[in-house]
Amino acid sequence: MTDSFDDLLARIHACRVCAAHLPHGPRPVLQAHPHARLLIVSQAPGRKVHESGIPFDDKSGEKLRGWLGIDEPTFHDERRVAIVPMAFCYPGKGASGDLPPRRECAPLWHPQLLPRLENIELTLAIGGYAIRAFLPERRGDSLTQMVTDWRVHLRSGIFPMPHPSPRNTAWFVYNPWFEQNAIPALRARVRAILRDR
Repeated sequence: MTDSFDDLLARIHACRVCAAHLPHGPRPVLQAHPHARLLIVSQAPGRKVHESGIPFDDKSGEKLRGWLGIDEPTFHDERRVAIVPMAFCYPGKGASGDLPPRRECAPLWHPQLLPRLENIELTLAIGGYAIRAFLPERRGDSLTQMVTDWRVHLRSGIFPMPHPSPRNTAWFVYNPWFEQNAIPALRARVRAILRDR
């Protein structure tokens, strides 16, 4: 018998599969509800999010909310916006930024969780790990190549985008078309999806 959605979330929050590999210990961070219409899939929580337990509770979250044109209460309303990263726990610091998301997480939990989000109208695939998971046919392309084709993917309900991290400032400088052309289209789609929900 399939467990309830709340039971599934409880099992995810109690997950300790990667505990031995997490220097700061496990603390799964996500938000999801069967009524959500917008799905955000990114890499993994950073240190600040690990400490607060609130998805995108950092500078990246501020920029992302600005891109989407939504306020913080809307962004953190799980009945409207689901946030399901490729790995739910902070992987720790590497030589240049955070370590990659743990590989055990998405194969274990995404197949159990994502099919239950039956009302999703748009999925934001943020960063290379998420983009390659949701657009496997583009696995050999660079992030820039995949994001450049945002119009094609948007028609199928997926919007590939770079991570809004301050570490990607140079990418935004060299690719001004993203914030000039792609972001207004994304904002309009998000507005239509979340209107009167």
